[in-house]
Amino acid sequence: MMTSLNLHRGLRFPAEVIEHAVWLYHCFSLSLREVETILAAHGIVVSYESIRDWGLRFGRLFANALKRRRPRPGDKWHLAEVFLRIQGEMHYLETMRKVCGIRAAVA
Repeated sequence: MMTSLNLHRGLRFPAEVIEHAVWLYHCFSLSLREVETILAAHGIVVSYESIRDWGLRFGRLFANALKRRRPRPGDKWHLAEVFLRIQGEMHYLETMRKVCGIRAAVA
């Protein structure tokens, strides 16, 4: 019987905290100390050195997952609609994105 490999085994913090810290660091290009401050604001006391270690350890896995989820040229695009209030007057904006990637605005 195969057991799944637990990459977070033996670490002090739960996997959700580690993944959130790595996500903040890579997605928003924050410094390690800024990530430390954001986590401290949520009641999680962790040093920037731990965040650096997590980034080195799990950063490549996280980047690969982001690349897999990135939209491809052949992906289907959908109709986007939005109502905007400009100087108290409602305006309707509709944008259509086709499969070939051409964007056409229809008012």
